[in-house]
Amino acid sequence: MPIENGTLVRRRSNNLAQGVVDTLTQRILLGQLKPGEKLPSESTIVLEHGVSRTVVREAISKLQASGLVETRHGIGTFVLAQHAQQGLRLHVDTVASVRNMLELRLGLEVQAVALAALRRSEEQLARMREALDDYQASLANNDSCVEEDQRFHQLIAEATGNTFFTEIMLHLGSAMIPRTQVKGAERGGADFAKLGQLANLEHEAIFNAIKRQDPDAARAAMVLHLTNSRDRFSGE
Repeated sequence: MPIENGTLVRRRSNNLAQGVVDTLTQRILLGQLKPGEKLPSESTIVLEHGVSRTVVREAISKLQASGLVETRHGIGTFVLAQHAQQGLRLHVDTVASVRNMLELRLGLEVQAVALAALRRSEEQLARMREALDDYQASLANNDSCVEEDQRFHQLIAEATGNTFFTEIMLHLGSAMIPRTQVKGAERGGADFAKLGQLANLEHEAIFNAIKRQDPDAARAAMVLHLTNSRDRFSGE
């Protein structure tokens, strides 16, 4: 029995550490923590995530192993510059490529949001709410909302508890929210402010389904959001 208990403790520690790894990795790849910038202190990460110092040290070790950070003894842990990914190159700069991206996201995010509805934590839900609040504030300021939009969808991937979803979404990067990258000649009369407002309503429906932990409603809300985005952008 002690061995079984020890195994359970190690498994729980690994899961907690991976949660910290996923969050910090996301912040690094989204540019919220920039190359050369120092990571938050060990004490800060402990408080933010509600984990032990042992878990934080394990997470930092994993980040070091993946080449995202380096620890300078007596100084702290710093973000390393990332080389361009060689395995996934997506150029989204035409209406046709936007449609292709949204079709890809339909295949990926419909399943992800259903899993997120079942597995999300209260902390993850709170971070989704914060992302949507920031999205609404950006809308009010006539900003693009791309970062907030990307963050919301990335948080859904994280809430699946499956790191493959998280990593694929991180690799998609800003190409995931391509509306502002389309060449001016192809934008036609697309009103991006209006598109952002409509997307905001759909985000709220997705969020509410995740909050209720209703995977079927979450799946339906994501399908509606992504198909509407595709059709609105192409003018259908």
